[in-house]
Amino acid sequence: MTKIFNNTEVAFALKTDTELERAYFLFKLIASEPLVKIGTAVTNFALKAHLPVESLIRATVFDHFCGGTTEDDCLTVVDKMYTKGVSSVLDYSVEGKEEEAQFDAALQMTLKTIEFAKERLAIPFAVFKPTGFGRFYLYEKLGEKQPLTAEEQAEWNRVVERFDIVCKAAHEKDVALLIDGEESWMQDAADDLVEKMMEKYNKQKAVVFNTLQMYRWDRLDYLKKLHERSIAKGYYIGMKIVRGAYMEKENARAEEKGYPTPICPSKQATDENYDAAVDYMMQHIDKMAVFAGSHNEDSSYRLISLIEKNNMQKSDKRVWFGQLYGMSDNISYNLAENGYNVAKYLPFGPVRDVMPYLIRRAEENTSVAGQTSRELNLIKSERERRKLHK
Repeated sequence: MTKIFNNTEVAFALKTDTELERAYFLFKLIASEPLVKIGTAVTNFALKAHLPVESLIRATVFDHFCGGTTEDDCLTVVDKMYTKGVSSVLDYSVEGKEEEAQFDAALQMTLKTIEFAKERLAIPFAVFKPTGFGRFYLYEKLGEKQPLTAEEQAEWNRVVERFDIVCKAAHEKDVALLIDGEESWMQDAADDLVEKMMEKYNKQKAVVFNTLQMYRWDRLDYLKKLHERSIAKGYYIGMKIVRGAYMEKENARAEEKGYPTPICPSKQATDENYDAAVDYMMQHIDKMAVFAGSHNEDSSYRLISLIEKNNMQKSDKRVWFGQLYGMSDNISYNLAENGYNVAKYLPFGPVRDVMPYLIRRAEENTSVAGQTSRELNLIKSERERRKLHK
């Protein structure tokens, strides 16, 4: 197969020289674990102490990894990326809110992004996190099969209602809806709820998508069982497949509570598990739709070959590639250039509220072996290419 991901001219076509330099500077910083730790601590302190650091954050890390502070703010980025065939998933990345008013606000924001998506070809998906619509504790308690108090049950009914309102709107407006995966100890309750929504709204095609985090060794088995249930009940499965984002937290909790870790024993086992899930979905693509969220080149090449093997059009809407904004542009833009469906997750929200998301990105880039050095090498290649052509 022709290697398409090394074309830096395509990958960075939208970046000015200044933006390329900023990206180089950022990934240089992220490459150093001590600097990330110090930077995180200093940033958290500055925000808590209400020091005027927001404009500095905005001009550096925020603008590299986020689309803006509001959904309207993101449109410049959305339109710009779409000129190169790369779509956007507007992701309201405000985390850790626990009050009813904030859950209702997240619901309204998600409905707004569905409306946005309906009107724009450049935005094919909407997205939300389960804990954006209800307290983590409730999911956890239900997942552990503990009875809810009358008050908690009423609260959970409101969570179910929020899910239903959003999934119904997505179905009526024909906008695919991604529901993110979270920590394993709350995920069972979220899975059950998303499955009910699939059963209700995925009768003709996949509209509602759940997320499988394949660093969990039990997820392939879950997918196969879900498939059996979907055949019996007559609905389509939509699934975003990712490797996962909470590994340290998962392992630490398993150790602390004394249960076997849900995480695969090695990076290789995770990679194999990820590929097996994508393979399985592609074998049953007549009743499924897959959003392959990956920054891994080998997995992306593998999916390209499966599309070819199935004699599918590159633009078949049942298969999407996804990356995060600010990362792996070499994969996103080269896939789009070659006619595949690609969408970037485009986080937005007030700078202060999006910081937990940004910190996780920085830590993830630091911990994923080779990710940052790959980004740096590609940026270096593009800088050199531009010098030669001046």
